[in-house]
Amino acid sequence: MKVRPLFFGVIAALLGIVLQIAYMRRFEEQASGGAKIDLLVAAVPIPRGKPITAEMIGVRSVPQAYVDDRSIRASDREKILNLQAVNAVSVLQTLAWTDLIASTDDQRDLSSLVQPGNRAMPVRVQFDELLHLIRPGDFVDLLAIDAEGRTASVLLQRVLVLAAGLETTIARASDKPPTRASLLTVSVSLQEAQLLSLAQIVGRVTAVVRNTGDPRVSEAPPDVTREQLNDANARQTVQGGARRRPIRLETGANP
Repeated sequence: MKVRPLFFGVIAALLGIVLQIAYMRRFEEQASGGAKIDLLVAAVPIPRGKPITAEMIGVRSVPQAYVDDRSIRASDREKILNLQAVNAVSVLQTLAWTDLIASTDDQRDLSSLVQPGNRAMPVRVQFDELLHLIRPGDFVDLLAIDAEGRTASVLLQRVLVLAAGLETTIARASDKPPTRASLLTVSVSLQEAQLLSLAQIVGRVTAVVRNTGDPRVSEAPPDVTREQLNDANARQTVQGGARRRPIRLETGANP
């Protein structure tokens, strides 16, 4: 009769130990950033414009807390082969979808260029210029100007260009005449697409090109109004507090 309570006591003790171990492992996992996810990294330095090959990429496990939607999972390895790097990627740096874009005509499928979680959004920018200087893979900031032309607002920063006009490839034949267009297709989130849709209805949108290697964005940039064009103090505030002076060029010869 005494054996049965002892047996159940031992089982309960063992179960408690197992639960305690499981709890400790889960606690350690959460404290270290969660379960690890296999991401693709650069096994060698990858120059800008270089097609990605299997030898260039490796795998590194990263805690889930440090993984964002732009990171490329190891399961997507085959999808990025032969895509072209739009940014120079340092060795062991995690590869992001914003670092890559299709480079050949047989990869013109627009849906395959969209970053996971994002959407391809056409934006009619307000300048009727030749867009052959803006290429897929470039990053732009998008500005909105109200219908009366009185206020300019920064809508989005560091947006990836998927297509310029009908071009979805980086490489272009030198003898191909540039196409006159004012349509850019960009990769944005669903809410950013809503914002751009409204901006195009109530006013105008323009794009400014930025350096592809510059990840910096301005926190809550203020709007600029038409009145600031005629206000010297306001212009200095917009220009960073002091107007830029002309640079004196020295010839090296004594006057």
